[in-house]
Parts: sequence; structure tokens; C-alpha cells
Amino acid sequence: MRILLVEDDKNLRGFLRKAFREEGYAVDEAVDGDGAVEAAGEYDCIVLDLMLPGRDGFAVVETLRRRGDRTPVLMLTARGELTNRVRGLEGGADDYLTKPFDLPELLARVQALIRRASFRQEDAILRVGVLSLDPVGRRLLRDGKPVDLSPREFDLLAFLMQHVGRTVSRSRIGEAVWNYQFDPETNVVDVYINYLRKKLGSLPDGTEICTVRGVGYRLEGP
Repeated sequence: MRILLVEDDKNLRGFLRKAFREEGYAVDEAVDGDGAVEAAGEYDCIVLDLMLPGRDGFAVVETLRRRGDRTPVLMLTARGELTNRVRGLEGGADDYLTKPFDLPELLARVQALIRRASFRQEDAILRVGVLSLDPVGRRLLRDGKPVDLSPREFDLLAFLMQHVGRTVSRSRIGEAVWNYQFDPETNVVDVYINYLRKKLGSLPDGTEICTVRGVGYRLEGP
């Protein structure tokens, strides 16, 4: 699981980084709002301070939601007034925790946000162009006709469809689909991408799995 930690206080950022890593999370960091917007895109949760240099937490969340980024956001701030909590939640944040806080509560809230987001993704039918994927029934339709995929091919395509239009790195795909610390020396992701391309064939609406050289892959819709 990957977390983006956005906090300008160096000491608090270091404390939270250590706590999240001890819980098994991979942690990336940003120290201001612009850095948060630039970094967002491949995370299971964003822990976001409200008071940031430049663009504040409200503006960060609003920007992410406008561009279609649905990553769960826990807003972390010293401001405890009801109006600020309401504004944060109405602006697109998923939860709100006021400083000072208890670390176990913060960790529990992050876990709950990730779990709820996972349930939503697993239950929803994913649709990109002529492709329709049912994560629960483990069924893929291409223009209304079933396509036979291996379990690993299915999980790989589901992951790409969940991130449609966004470039995902080989290591991120490896961690999500193969569920281990990805070995950058292996070409297993590339091999399975080729399997998928062959089974999907040339799609009439232009949907395709694009290679982003030196980075990873991106599923482009029509």
C-alpha cells in the first residue's frame, strides 16, 4: 500500500513517515500544495495537512477531484472549527482529523479509508470503451462478447482500468497485481501486458494499452 504524506512540518512529517513505514506502507512525501498536486496519482491514500505553503489543503483536494482523482484523502490540521471540517468534507476530503491526535486513531482511519475504497472498486463494474469488467464475477466483455483471461491477466487489466488515463509504473503494477515487493529486474509485467494485448486485439473504439517508455503503462480510453 502506498501513501502520499503532505506535511510542511519537518518533525511531524518524520514522525508520521516512520509510523506508516512500521505499519508496512510505502510513503512518499510532499511539503507544499503544488508538490502534492504534482505527486498525486498512484496512491492508496493521501494524508494531507490543511495549512500548507502556497496552495492549501482545501485547494489541493478540490484540484484533485476536478481532474477525476478519487484517491481517499484524510485531512490533517490544527484547525478544529466545525466550518473548516465541513468545508474540507464538502470539498472532497473523505475524513478529517484534528491535531493533536492519537497515532493509533490516525492509522485506523487511514486503514478504514483504504478498505472502503477497495470495496467500492471491487464491487463496481469497470467500463472503458468497449471493455466491461466485473471484478466480483471475474468476467470481461469485449463489445458484449466474453474474453477468456487467466487470473493474473484479469487482475492486471482490472488494475489498468481502475487507473484509466493514468500512467502506472511497472513497480506499482507488480506490487498491486503480484502482491510482493517488485523486482525491477524481472520482465513479468511486460510479458503479461503482451498477453493482454493479444487477447484483446485491436479495439474498434481506439482503446489501447500504451507503453510509456522508461516508466510503465497506461490504458487509454476512446
